[in-house]
Amino acid sequence: MPPTSADPRPDPQPDPAADPRDDLPGDGRDETENERLDRNWSEILQELRVIQTGTQILTGFLLAIAFQQRFEDLDLFQTDVYLVLISGSVLATLLGLAPVSLHRELFRRRAKRTLVRAADVLLRLTLMAVALVLVGTVLLIFDVVTTRPLAITMASITAVLIAGIWLALPWRIRRRG
Repeated sequence: MPPTSADPRPDPQPDPAADPRDDLPGDGRDETENERLDRNWSEILQELRVIQTGTQILTGFLLAIAFQQRFEDLDLFQTDVYLVLISGSVLATLLGLAPVSLHRELFRRRAKRTLVRAADVLLRLTLMAVALVLVGTVLLIFDVVTTRPLAITMASITAVLIAGIWLALPWRIRRRG
């Protein structure tokens, strides 16, 4: 029988015991690996709080569209884009909530390192899903309100802006040290 979240038995490869020495000398922090993992987990939770709220609002907005009178005026392309957006938005919501479920299952199992790594991957996947939903939302709205060529242009610009702000900017800052 696998241990439950309330089960105090450690996982087979527990995180290291607290170490009084600085885990990463020269990084400007005086913390053990366990303290660093706790800090990383707290930072991930803060990021998740921001993205979960936005993702859930966007999902609610998209779900409400189907109940608007103008929804029946959508052409096949617009309906397909809408359905892809709903699927992507629900996926983004699920990915954004997954670290909470993971935490419940790994709680008190001395698996903080595993939890932080998995939550980091899930958060990155959530950001990718949100990026695709944002681009698709711009595509759909501009397609309904203006013309398809303008919609494609604006969706492309949105994709470039997301790539620039979410990927290129952090890369450049990290590279400068």
